[in-house]
Amino acid sequence: MTEKQSAAGLRAKLIDAAIRLLDEEGEAALTLRMLARETGVSAMAPYRHFADKAALLRAVAEAGFAALTKALEEADRTADARSALIAQGMTYYRFAQGRPALFRLMFAGRALCEPPSREDADAFAVLLRRVSGMAKGDPGVAALAAWSAVHGLATLALDGRIKADEEQARAALALVADGIVAGG
Repeated sequence: MTEKQSAAGLRAKLIDAAIRLLDEEGEAALTLRMLARETGVSAMAPYRHFADKAALLRAVAEAGFAALTKALEEADRTADARSALIAQGMTYYRFAQGRPALFRLMFAGRALCEPPSREDADAFAVLLRRVSGMAKGDPGVAALAAWSAVHGLATLALDGRIKADEEQARAALALVADGIVAGG
């Protein structure tokens, strides 16, 4: 293994460990020193890949968007357009409910102090491609409506403001899909 491959491998290992720590203990417990301990490297090793905690959080958020994009692409493989859109919405909702700390970090302004990277744009692009083939009106507006609905549903459920089970979430997303198809 070359030094460059080793460095890329350590960076990926650090990000994976950071996501695990974030899921298990929350953002407050996530420090570069703790990450070094968790991965069995020197206390300075993470600093070769991340200038500070903010840089680490950006990398973790980008990894979260990459995982979400992959899951949305898999959900979009459903043949029926309406079903694919609902499947994407349910995938987004489940992602948020299953990984709340990562989901919150992905959309937290403090984690993404720099302009958003391509990863979050790629997740939206999956939705936009699907909606573009369905919407009677402006597909950009339709995609924004769909994203706003599922993000709001996911966030309200995470915050305990609503008690939406999967059946209710699916029904709400079906209403949005029906509105997009109808051009509403």
